[in-house]
Amino acid sequence: MPDAAVSVLSLVKKYGENTAVNDISFEVQRGEIFALLGPNGAGKTTTVEILECIRTPTSGTVRVLGLDVTDRRESSEIKKRIGVLPQDFSTLDRLTVRENLEFFAGMYDRSVNVDGLLELFGLKDKANVRFGMLSGGLKQRVGVAAAIVNDPDIVFLDEPTTGLDPEVRRATWKIIRDMKAKGKTILLTTHYMDEAEQLADRIAIIVKGRIAALDTPHNLIREYGASKSMVFKGAGEAAFGTLRRFFENVAMEDEDVVLPFEDAKDIQVALTALMDRGLMVEMEVRSSTIEDVFLKLAGFRITETGEAR
Repeated sequence: MPDAAVSVLSLVKKYGENTAVNDISFEVQRGEIFALLGPNGAGKTTTVEILECIRTPTSGTVRVLGLDVTDRRESSEIKKRIGVLPQDFSTLDRLTVRENLEFFAGMYDRSVNVDGLLELFGLKDKANVRFGMLSGGLKQRVGVAAAIVNDPDIVFLDEPTTGLDPEVRRATWKIIRDMKAKGKTILLTTHYMDEAEQLADRIAIIVKGRIAALDTPHNLIREYGASKSMVFKGAGEAAFGTLRRFFENVAMEDEDVVLPFEDAKDIQVALTALMDRGLMVEMEVRSSTIEDVFLKLAGFRITETGEAR
């Protein structure tokens, strides 16, 4: 679409014989949160760095805000109009939070009011604290603030909550939602299933450099997820081995055994098999999630650190 904030057509990026991004196409509409979801090494960061004009595509067409990322003059304009939070964001440890944001603001022709950013990100009481003295969550908050100091049209957030504890992650989600409410277009990469499901208007699931599926979370779950899953809490390897003889799609999540099902008869078969083995287990029914969709499409799960397992 001509008004798309980002338009990617048949993008390929190779490093020698290695193909990091393999013929992907997608669009990001203005004002939406778009997530690239996949494990480490899937091609997420490479794709985003091409959009940020850091890397050059091997082939394909990539336009950001209607501008060609491979054109030197147009790429210079793109850089002025985007905000970026890279993985492992860091800045000048010995400068205060305020001084760091003022430093970034001074790099652009236009910038927002630093006091307003401090207020927006809950950093007002940390304004005069050196960056190096902040917790990981507060450092990440400063990073997101720095990403929008130039009042960008698009914000790129590369794994914005990796390594943060659950409470800080949720606080970061609120900030991202607040940015969307202010009209920002946001493209984020993540390996966290719940993050993509909670935040994104649309999700592109990317595996081994290819997009396996792209749609809203609701539509992805409706198309690829099982209607429901039975979770056998703490059932362990014995229950998994027993059910594996009857169901190909049974899976382990730590010590829990998860069985997607469409028909209630499957539950009866499972319970009979477990009772015949003398296994008494606690059960709960769970609706399908993006994690179930990912497992079906990719054939593996992702660990907390982003690795395929």
